Amino acid sequence: MNKPLYLLAICFLLSSISYAKKNSSVEPESITIPLGGNAWINNNSKTRINKNGVSNWSADSDVISIYFRTEAAGKAQLSLRLSVPEGKTKISLTAGGKTLEKEASNMAAAVVNIGEIDIRQAGYVKVELRGISKTGNVFAEVSDLIVGGTSLSAGTSYVKNNEGNYFHWGRRGPSVHLNYKIPKEAENVEWFYNELMVPEGEDKLGTYFMANGFSAGYFGMQVNSPTERRVLFSIWSPFNTDDPKAIPDSLKIILKKKGSTTRTGEFGNEGSGGQSYLFYPWKAGKSYAFLIRAQAEGEKRTTVYTAYFKDIEKGEWLLVASFERPQSGMYLTGLHSFLENFSPATGDQSRKGTYTNQWAVDNKGVWHEVTAATFTADATARINYRKDYAGGSEGTSFFLKNCGFFNDSTPIQTLLERKSSGRKHPEIDFKTLP
Repeated sequence: MNKPLYLLAICFLLSSISYAKKNSSVEPESITIPLGGNAWINNNSKTRINKNGVSNWSADSDVISIYFRTEAAGKAQLSLRLSVPEGKTKISLTAGGKTLEKEASNMAAAVVNIGEIDIRQAGYVKVELRGISKTGNVFAEVSDLIVGGTSLSAGTSYVKNNEGNYFHWGRRGPSVHLNYKIPKEAENVEWFYNELMVPEGEDKLGTYFMANGFSAGYFGMQVNSPTERRVLFSIWSPFNTDDPKAIPDSLKIILKKKGSTTRTGEFGNEGSGGQSYLFYPWKAGKSYAFLIRAQAEGEKRTTVYTAYFKDIEKGEWLLVASFERPQSGMYLTGLHSFLENFSPATGDQSRKGTYTNQWAVDNKGVWHEVTAATFTADATARINYRKDYAGGSEGTSFFLKNCGFFNDSTPIQTLLERKSSGRKHPEIDFKTLP
């Protein structure tokens, strides 16, 4: 028996509504990007970026750069939450190959629509904010960039808020690591050897290129200022604190010996313990060798860790320092390298390090080449606030790269393998080391 016409009409209407819902393009919600965690200013500027955003913006030569990442191409509607403390201001915003200009005079903070751009491909978007003219002392105080449009449909990445001090960590950028796969036959690793080279142009201010990391400490080289570079070796105390003065005497790191130019002391804020460093004018494009030793004393439950550094061209090993760590009594474990930016002001600049010729020497004196590592990254990467991180292999070397808002990221937990060097292990007379 045929259905009545009104039932057929209802069925047709419901089907049409269902089809329309499935095929309609729903505009994604806008996102609010706080400048306190996602903006940078050119060097030597009086403009300030703090947790509230941009302030003291008075020079028309200043360029404020804001970054966010989309996972799809499409339209992007751009607005700024800003206030103009006095007078009138005219600013420009450049992104996606298009420059938009806007006048504003609102003394109270308000969302000001700037205009629309096209994002032609997924990846990072750089937004440049400039001042054109003003009648007051500053162009504006800007707290947020608001983005809407179809380019948001597949997701975005940016530092969303300051919970956990993430404006600081997010502007520093993601740290990346190589967790070395030590051959199983190397049961008790007493020595670990690694070579590090920073390509020319990648030695950005605020970078720590860490070569020999292990469960109790780390050893590498830093760019501390335009004129100062260091080789740094530190050991964590087993007492968990960020204040070195709070460590009981029985759990302090004890200095056993140090190089003639090495400076020593304590460190805090990221755990606490003993620190040593020497000023050394290392250069990009040159290779340096790092050697760490662990002398485990099981009965005392202590381990003495000793670090040696060498400019490969010069061929002479330098003693950095030797520390005794209580509550230890173990050989080298958790061997790794990492690349870290410790300067939020340079988190928009990329850096890269290459790590070559890794060898583990067991407590019987047998050398084992290390040709595999797992790539990992820190919490800033894992929570999707920054995606400018990468690691891989290039011939006989591993590399690490971070910051600078490049688009090609390496999945965390990727297993990496480098080619064997095809040569004998380094010749080191351990008995004659300083």
